[in-house]
Amino acid sequence: MPLRAEYPEEGELVVGTVSSIRNFGAFVTLDEYAKREAFIHLSEVAAGWVKYIRDHVREGQKIVARVLRVDPGKNQIDLSLKRINDHQRREKVQAWKNEQRAVRLAGQVATGLGKPAEEAVDLFGPTLIERYGSLFAAFEVASADPKRFQKESEKAPWVSAFLKVAKENLVPPKVTILGTLEIHDAQPAGVENVRAALLAAEEVDPAAVEVQYVGAPRYRLRVQASQYKQAEETLKRATDAALKVIKAAGGDGSFLRA
Repeated sequence: MPLRAEYPEEGELVVGTVSSIRNFGAFVTLDEYAKREAFIHLSEVAAGWVKYIRDHVREGQKIVARVLRVDPGKNQIDLSLKRINDHQRREKVQAWKNEQRAVRLAGQVATGLGKPAEEAVDLFGPTLIERYGSLFAAFEVASADPKRFQKESEKAPWVSAFLKVAKENLVPPKVTILGTLEIHDAQPAGVENVRAALLAAEEVDPAAVEVQYVGAPRYRLRVQASQYKQAEETLKRATDAALKVIKAAGGDGSFLRA
């Protein structure tokens, strides 16, 4: 199921496996490009002078490298190990693992459709990669916002099977936002009024809103949701509910977004 171009682009980060080592460099098979062979010259293995190449790479090692040159006519791909930092390396490895998982999930979608894997993936793979950037990102959107996904896919025949696999296998990502609620009531029933206001905030969405004691009269509101916009809306509703209750009881309050 070819979801990528035949060759990587210059500047792209790729995942590969070191297949053999010579004194002048290392040969690598590219995991994402049908095991095409690439080459890392000794001068691109590490910054500074490299005396023994095996001090830096070994056969069978999984590496992340940057593509320096691509010549399809000669079937030649040159890579660099030194032109990449640790952060870029970690991000690329995670993205590669995600895509490996996405391919396995796509196989489950194919099973649900009763079609061979390659035939099924040809139905949705290219479209979803173009729309969301990667197949895994498509599964994430399907899991976190199925209504949006279904709308954007215009009720294609494979959507139901895709959504089912996404729901069963991915936990929607969560965003967390905070704010500080300051409420006070000096009346004899003030403590009960404050408690009622805080309960009103939590009751907006008990699964998403948590009230944490900071130190009277300050309380932290912590809200979790699958999307930032949704979290902001829930936080506002919770804040409004608390302030409405405390002011109706004769107290006062304010809110500060963290």
